[in-house]
Amino acid sequence: MKILVLGAGAVGLSVAAKLSAVCDVHAVCRKSSADAITENGFTLTGIWGEGIFRFSASESAPQNNRFDYVIISSKSQDTEHICRQFASLIRNTETVSLQNGIGNEEIISGFTDRVIGGMIITGFEWRGDAAVHVSVEAGPMMIGRFPEGLDKPVEQLAGILRSAGIRVGTSRSIRSELWGKTLYNCALNPLGAVMGVTYGKLAHPASWRIIENIAHETFQVVAAEGVQLPWATAEEYLGYLKDVQIPATALHHSSMLQDISRGRKTEIDFLNGAVVTKACQHGIPAPYNSAIVDLIRFRESLAAEGD
Repeated sequence: MKILVLGAGAVGLSVAAKLSAVCDVHAVCRKSSADAITENGFTLTGIWGEGIFRFSASESAPQNNRFDYVIISSKSQDTEHICRQFASLIRNTETVSLQNGIGNEEIISGFTDRVIGGMIITGFEWRGDAAVHVSVEAGPMMIGRFPEGLDKPVEQLAGILRSAGIRVGTSRSIRSELWGKTLYNCALNPLGAVMGVTYGKLAHPASWRIIENIAHETFQVVAAEGVQLPWATAEEYLGYLKDVQIPATALHHSSMLQDISRGRKTEIDFLNGAVVTKACQHGIPAPYNSAIVDLIRFRESLAAEGD
């Protein structure tokens, strides 16, 4: 089995490392990471296990190769560029989005009719150019045919991931899983970045009031989109967030905080920004999501200026 991981950062390289034990993997990543992996291997620590993994990695994909699966794990803002760059490899190939936010699968659908949606709610933190620490996991990875359904290629991929030691489930309604993670990300990711704190700190009453309003707005948008979530109401979800998800990821630093610290653009347009866009389409007010988008864009501008 041959798998290509495109836009491999902390998530993609960690997945590639685990998969390298059971199949032929190539990761397309930054030159600094590729060089370090080639020279010393990839170091994985944390709850996914400890070890040094060796697999093929470079800035480009191998020429004249076909792959059984392509996994796109890039930042959401890079999805379209990656799809255009590797269009010949994606075309007619089972292509998995293992990314944050809403809209990635729709972009990939413009390049292949074999799209698999993926949801992963795990904390990955860089420890060097070729080293990642897996800090927290709020649940298993979920995959499913996009926009809905299950079939043999999805089940086969789930089996490969399980054999590699990754917890994974399958879903007939992957859009529900994607929106469920987006709800979690919208509530915690940008606020953790703005305040520079771990997720556990966000249970403070003052920040929790902001989270409550973000969640209520997002829940209205999800309902207008016709997506059914596992929670009947926003209040039910907020209870799950406070009692289960925050404790499970209490020590995690927001991926947006990590991006801002490195002077990189965040995925805000595919998270709270996507909520705001869809809220406008449905005529739903979303002032809290709008405010958090503006705050993140301000933080991005300060980071770009070196402040």
